[in-house]
Amino acid sequence: MKKHYGIILLLLFFGSLVTKAQQLDQTYNQKIKDFTTDKRFLPQSLLDVADHPSIPSPLKHFGHIIGAEGQVHGTEEIYAYYKKLAETSSMVHMQEMGKTEEGRIFYLIVIGEENAIANLDRYKAQTALLADARKTSPEQAEKIIADAKPIYYLSAGMHATEMGAPEMLMELAYRLVTSEAEQIKDIRENIITVINPISEPDGWDKQVDWYYRFTKGRELYDDGFPRSVPYWGKYVFHDNNRDGLQVSQAITKSIFKGFFEFHPTVMLDLHESVPLLYISTGTGPYNDFVDPITQSEWQVMGNHDVAEVAAQGMPGAFTWAFYDGWWPGYGIWVANNHNSNGRFYETYGNAGADTYLRDLSTSSFAGDLATSKEWYRPDPATPQVLWSFRNNINYTQTGVIASLSYAASNGKQLLRNFYKKGFNSVEKGKTEGPRAFTILKEQRDPAMAAYLANQLMIQGIEVHESEKDYLILSEQPYRNLLVSLMTPQSYPKDAKFPPYDAIAWTLPNLYGVEVSSLDDVSTLELSAYNLLSEETKYIGKIEGSGNTYILPYHAQNTVLPALYALKQDNKNAEIAVLKKSEEINGKSYPAGSIIITKSNSNQIKKISEKFGLDFECSSANFSVFDQKSVNLPRVAIYHTWYNTQDEGWSRYTFEQRGIPYTSIDKDDLKSGNLKSKFDVILVPRVRGNAKSFVNGVDSKFGPMPYTKTAEFPSHGFPSATNDMTGGPGFGGIENLRKFVQEGGLLIALENSASIMAELGLAPELSPASSGSLFHPGSIVMAKIRRSDSPIVNGYPEEFSIFRGNGPLLQTNKYNRDLMLIQYGFKPLKDEIPYDGPIMGMPDKPKVDKDEKSDGKTKPYVVAGMVRNEQDIIGHGSVFNVPVGKGNVLAFTFDPLHRYLNHHDAPMVWNTLINWDGLR
Repeated sequence: MKKHYGIILLLLFFGSLVTKAQQLDQTYNQKIKDFTTDKRFLPQSLLDVADHPSIPSPLKHFGHIIGAEGQVHGTEEIYAYYKKLAETSSMVHMQEMGKTEEGRIFYLIVIGEENAIANLDRYKAQTALLADARKTSPEQAEKIIADAKPIYYLSAGMHATEMGAPEMLMELAYRLVTSEAEQIKDIRENIITVINPISEPDGWDKQVDWYYRFTKGRELYDDGFPRSVPYWGKYVFHDNNRDGLQVSQAITKSIFKGFFEFHPTVMLDLHESVPLLYISTGTGPYNDFVDPITQSEWQVMGNHDVAEVAAQGMPGAFTWAFYDGWWPGYGIWVANNHNSNGRFYETYGNAGADTYLRDLSTSSFAGDLATSKEWYRPDPATPQVLWSFRNNINYTQTGVIASLSYAASNGKQLLRNFYKKGFNSVEKGKTEGPRAFTILKEQRDPAMAAYLANQLMIQGIEVHESEKDYLILSEQPYRNLLVSLMTPQSYPKDAKFPPYDAIAWTLPNLYGVEVSSLDDVSTLELSAYNLLSEETKYIGKIEGSGNTYILPYHAQNTVLPALYALKQDNKNAEIAVLKKSEEINGKSYPAGSIIITKSNSNQIKKISEKFGLDFECSSANFSVFDQKSVNLPRVAIYHTWYNTQDEGWSRYTFEQRGIPYTSIDKDDLKSGNLKSKFDVILVPRVRGNAKSFVNGVDSKFGPMPYTKTAEFPSHGFPSATNDMTGGPGFGGIENLRKFVQEGGLLIALENSASIMAELGLAPELSPASSGSLFHPGSIVMAKIRRSDSPIVNGYPEEFSIFRGNGPLLQTNKYNRDLMLIQYGFKPLKDEIPYDGPIMGMPDKPKVDKDEKSDGKTKPYVVAGMVRNEQDIIGHGSVFNVPVGKGNVLAFTFDPLHRYLNHHDAPMVWNTLINWDGLR
């Protein structure tokens, strides 16, 4: 009997093992094989998709697998799948994280073992304690680490054409909650995975509609057809990954909200561009204020992931040779800036779900061909690959699983590093300068001083306030970021590779705010300061008596919107601007000062408080002063259909400032009669040259409608057309010329100014050779040449601006009075007076060189780096070119760059205030 009982127990034991063996979904796994073009692109580890009895796989939910040929899903379809996972698995939590500009919802999906999801708030509280070493001692931190779990944040779909990762993450999520593979179980049990499934839902839906409307089934990838929808977000295109300092767009606000709620230990952003899989570390130079621990983690994790992909037989994975690691304004850099670890992947993508023969034989990164075998790329791809959507899914998913597995195996070390980085920042704040920064409230633009304080708080930096100033102490967890934002950057001139983006971001210069740094805080009366817990605002005031209101002008950012608001409230109000500095009642008022009559104290108080402007009342007779009536213009902002990036930033800036405008395109130029509709046309920076501006999207692809339809409901916003192809043509350009000749003002920014010169719309301007100049986005000095121009009202003779690698323009020497502002302080070579003998004239007396100059050279670069700056100094920054009855105002830099260089923008506002007085 005992023998039989033992046999029965043995049979039950082996029977239980059999029942626990996971049933695989053979149909799903076979379809993965079918849609993969080469067995080397498919690791065996991905061929274990489970056939779960109650949790639906993507195949069961959608009727096809992830990565199936010709199949992509809109946001509602993707969200619906995650909702189904949350309904059927206790290991999935789904939460809203705000809304986009167009009203779509941001979601986060949280995956972990059941206890982790049930106690999610506790785990978030633990990482929050580790984030602030002032609240948590090293001993307390070790106890927390023993119980805490690393939180690993994955995000996808930031750039709409990069379509693989948002699809892949659905399959990964299913795998994480159903697979019994040891590696997946280890991930599930030891870390909490947070998925941002679609970082930019607005752009994703537009791109999905674009794919089904235009690009699905095209035979060739490189056929010239635009693979991207013209708009992603309402305002911002690819720069939605350059908003991490401004935090202006809904996508960035959602990412920041997620970071400060979860304090993830690692954040990994999934992108697509280079072949076949790039795992970020960057070539350097690395940002000076990133903790060395983070820099080392980049290397360890990057090489781990490359090794894991190579170990599974997959070619083409590499690290190092793409990107640098300097600019701190990428979305995922919320992690690197706040003591976490921010990483990204770049997988080869086809901007859709079709298969193409791709040629990567000429692709080169960091000087090496993408097909070369290097220390950082142990197994390169062949010069051509037949690349499918499923290949992309395989590569990204394999890399992500490897990265999650690293975190699961090294979680305690990652958590300890996270705490240690914050601890290092606090200690540096105690011992290294600056010990604090102060921002006086009384500034030339006090509203911008408050704005700077608010921007620091958005970054999680603590700001204290007294009656007279703001105080930011360095002894806090994000001290490194604080110092980075408030002091000039110095990019190495000998860097081997060009920077990936801009290289300077000193906020006091970009905002035009005076900031003081303190190396000793012992003399401060800290009791006079209160910690700010909500947004601060400068409330303007009114002083004096009388029924005339004066606004002393110092190029404040909010003056123009205040004038529009006043006229909307009281159309009879009269506004004038002083044409030069005047002495009024014993006080000096600078040129540009605003005089308002036929208004009342209630109206002035309203705009004073709303826009942070200080007014003075007077009963003086202002008719005796040299002034110009202000006629607020009807403004149009022009956009092309082939490049909407910077006009989006311009639209955003105008809307944030409260400046009304009309958006126009090629069809408006072709229709003509522009002067009857508009006074000013702004052409923001646009890529390309005169040919691309005139011709637009190749007309051979037309008609190409961008209209909202029942089938494609996301299209037609924020602008619509029945045909995107073609440009304004020479007829439209001639209408633009006529607009200026009839008295209109054309403002062209950066590359667009060069295009206008090429087209002859600014006939006195010509391209100027830039020699060997290399001028990545840096803060540099400019000097006013025409102090009588209203464009420079409110600015000192010398001031800083932000400039990137834009083209240079110049006039003939006899026309240099058209140059309002120049770069640097020295004149151009042809403007240096000849100092030698002149035949037919008596010799001039010799002048000792010490009498002509003090021998000092003022630096051109404030922050960043410029190579061969001698090739730009003396060239024009801003030109005012009369054409007919109107003017072309050409900026050779972008004063509306990414809603970031607010100090430069008032030159545009001055232009609008004085649009009809520039002759």
